[in-house]
Amino acid sequence: MTKTLFAAAAAASLLLAGVASAQTAPAPAPTTSPAPEHENHAAHPTIDSTIEALVADPATKAVLDKHLPGLDRHPAYGQFKAMTLRQIAPYSQGNITDAKIAAIDTDLKALPTE
Repeated sequence: MTKTLFAAAAAASLLLAGVASAQTAPAPAPTTSPAPEHENHAAHPTIDSTIEALVADPATKAVLDKHLPGLDRHPAYGQFKAMTLRQIAPYSQGNITDAKIAAIDTDLKALPTE
């Protein structure tokens, strides 16, 4: 277990160095209004889903690409894909902040349900 956690932490550190270098100009704000809080978002993964689940859904992958471009192309993706953004944040050297997670969460909640 410790070896797996260490590998995940190392992968997260490498990931964030790659994500930081891959970032570009911020994407324009979405043109749709946020969905009401009471709306069911079960059709898409949430901020508490694994990175792999977020990448597998085209709509949520677009949100990740907006905030963390290149995340799914990182060489260590296979080592951290089963973790959530909150789980890898402490190993991100400050690249995945609470504010960034909140922004991703807001965008995920704004996605239309199918």
